[in-house]
Amino acid sequence: MRRAIPSTQALACFESAARHESYTKAAQELALTQSAVSRQIIALEEFVGLPLFKRTRHGVLLTEAGRQYAQQVARWLQGLERDTLDLMAHQGEGGTINLAAVPTFATRWLLPRLPQLMKAHPDIRVHIDVQTRPFLFADTGFDAALYAGTPEQVAHWPGVQAQWLMDEETLPVCSPQLLATAQERDLGRAWQPVSPAVIAGMPLLQQSTRPYGWQQWFDAMDVSAPRALDGARLELFSMLAVAAGQGLGVALIPPMLIEQELARGDLVIACDRPLRGNRAYYLVTPALAEGAPQAPALRVFSQWLLQRAEAARPPAVVVPKK
Repeated sequence: MRRAIPSTQALACFESAARHESYTKAAQELALTQSAVSRQIIALEEFVGLPLFKRTRHGVLLTEAGRQYAQQVARWLQGLERDTLDLMAHQGEGGTINLAAVPTFATRWLLPRLPQLMKAHPDIRVHIDVQTRPFLFADTGFDAALYAGTPEQVAHWPGVQAQWLMDEETLPVCSPQLLATAQERDLGRAWQPVSPAVIAGMPLLQQSTRPYGWQQWFDAMDVSAPRALDGARLELFSMLAVAAGQGLGVALIPPMLIEQELARGDLVIACDRPLRGNRAYYLVTPALAEGAPQAPALRVFSQWLLQRAEAARPPAVVVPKK
């Protein structure tokens, strides 16, 4: 049966004209004449059976249907271009993985380990885009996702299968200078983690996406902390790490996301009592039909990632010697 798919040329003209809301600019971008762009769009409108643009004295405007279709066409063309470039680059060998990931985990944990994957499998490429919330794989070009959330959140993500990678534990960390001040010691002397009661009296850094994080930690430690909700609010763990390293306060951060800072001594463990919540990191992929094989590149990546995650459990806490 013949597929109801317009010509790629017509879609390219429509996408460019929709983006600029101008046939003239689309023609300039595509190295065509304005009349050629107009003919392609008229043919596309005849194909779909409804107008995509309103013609006015001052040019063209998208109809509501045209606006919605333009978003879908732009995504499809971008995916087609990406896949074509990948095929050209690999000459039919290896494979490419389009990965959605929470930003700090991708930057601080995954990227430092990707050279190991490249060394073992140089024919595999991993493209990473930020995505923090569940999505429908059918509406995107993603092959997999690295997701941080609770088991309940993962269970309610439709049409996927999830592989647990590691649980998330957070520890109070700060700069050596701030900890030395809290201990009332000289920075040059050996330091030791302080008690939760001491942490309650130090300046706290809050994560805006987890506004009750410190309150939960103090409750778990059975410590009264009237200022548990006080302090500068930052969105990402990476922001908290920088702020804590600058001595602005104590931050609750998973040690696996600040391995380099701990190893360099830019950050130190202020209290060695972690908060074990119900959040974890997962590799999420589209659910496959029974008996359907996983793409070879994704299968290799999944196996490699699970091995790296297993090696990282429990998170290694590097405490520099003084």
